[in-house]
This record gives sequence, C-alpha cells and structure tokens, in this order.
Amino acid sequence: MSDPLEHRFAVDGISLAGHLALPALTGGRRPGVLICHGFPSGHGSGPKSAHTYPQLADRIAADIDVVALAFNFRGCRPSRGRFSMSGWCNDIRAAAGHLAARPDVSGVVAVGFGTGGALGICAAAADERIRAVAALGAPADFADWARAPRRLAEHAEGLGLFGDGGVPQPFDAWARDLQEIRAVRCAEDLSPRALLVLHGAEDDAVPALDARAVADAHGAAELKIMPGAGHQLRHDPRAVALLLGWLDRQRSGLAATGQQS
Repeated sequence: MSDPLEHRFAVDGISLAGHLALPALTGGRRPGVLICHGFPSGHGSGPKSAHTYPQLADRIAADIDVVALAFNFRGCRPSRGRFSMSGWCNDIRAAAGHLAARPDVSGVVAVGFGTGGALGICAAAADERIRAVAALGAPADFADWARAPRRLAEHAEGLGLFGDGGVPQPFDAWARDLQEIRAVRCAEDLSPRALLVLHGAEDDAVPALDARAVADAHGAAELKIMPGAGHQLRHDPRAVALLLGWLDRQRSGLAATGQQS
C-alpha cells in the first residue's frame, strides 16, 4: 500500500509530510484548500493522526475543482519535529505559503478540525495569504490545557508527539502558548475575511458555546450548530456537505479575484 502522505515541504528546518490532491482538470488558477487535522487521540496515535485526511483532500479537489493539501503537523509522524502550539501555527503558515507559491493557486482557504481549526484562525489572522477559514469543532481557547500543562505534556509524550527528544525545554515557554494562543481573540483580527464556524450540538469535547464565542468575536461569521452531531465532524455526511457548499462559494470568489490579478 502506498504512503498516503507522499508530499513533503519544510518549515523551521523541519520536514512535514502531507498529501497533495489535484483536480481532474488542469490549466488556469484555482484556490488552494489547506486541511489541518486536530489533536490526536488514543495511545501512540500521533503517527497516524492525519492519515484519514488525504481521502477528504481528494474529495474536495474533485468536487470543488481546487488544489487541496492535507498535512501532518510537526510531531505527528512521518512529519518530523516536536509538538508545540506556536510550532503548529508556523506549520499552517508554511503550508499556506507552500500552496500560495504554486502557479495554479489563486488564494488559500484553511479548513481545520478541533485544535487545527482554532490554530487555523490564529494563523490566518497573522497571514493574509489565507483568504478564508472554516473551523469545525474548534475550541475558543486552550484554557483547560493551560491549567494543567504538565498533564498535557505527559499525554502528548504518550502519543509520540515529541519523538525521541522529550518535552521541549524551557517548559515554561512551551506552556505559555496554551494561554496566549486564543482563537476567540484571533477571530476579530481575521475579520472581514470569511469564517465558517461549524460545530456539533452534542460535542462532548468542545462545548458549542465556544463556537458561538468565536463567531461573535469575528462579527460576520457563518455559524452552524448541527443538531445531534458530535466532535468528529469529518465523519458526519451533513457536516461534509455543508463544508463543501461553503468551499464552493469561496472558490467562486477567489477564482474571480485570481482572474483580476
């Protein structure tokens, strides 16, 4: 079986692995869609955290006629490096730059799940190459983790997110990210660029109140709270359909912008 994460690009001297999905038709410029996975779950799951996302990238590329990149954050093998929140933000910006540099890409849209959604908002707030963001099941902040950073570090180490290097040092600097990186604050800076906030009403990992807080901070976000849906929205056909519809609308706007530039 071939490696689904065959694509490589670099950030901060670290090699990241991903899957680049191309549309059926070539020629011309079209948006690039960047897919950011969430925090891994389950012992030793770091290495396989994003291996289901290439399928989503393939579907988005085929259905919406875009270039789609799904990648593993640093610390999630086969990507190299060690997990940190600021490092994952850098990964998103580097991936956006990697997509934006392609001659067939007219602009970048970030799609993030859970932690990846929150960090997608924060990365986009500081990087105008990201023209729109969809955040699915994303927390408004990481206050829960910030209250027990040692516990999070132990959990991340058990997941294999630090590789052989152990917890990054100095630890206080690593832990400070958990307090300072907040999607609810970054959402205001993202405006007036488009933001989709999609959340499950029955999400037992991130309260739906977080979605409302992020949408309110942005001021013009498209907020969808899905009845009966949980946290794993990428496996919910209704959520995927809503995402594809929103991406199609963004594609039309970015394609027009690309033709004018």
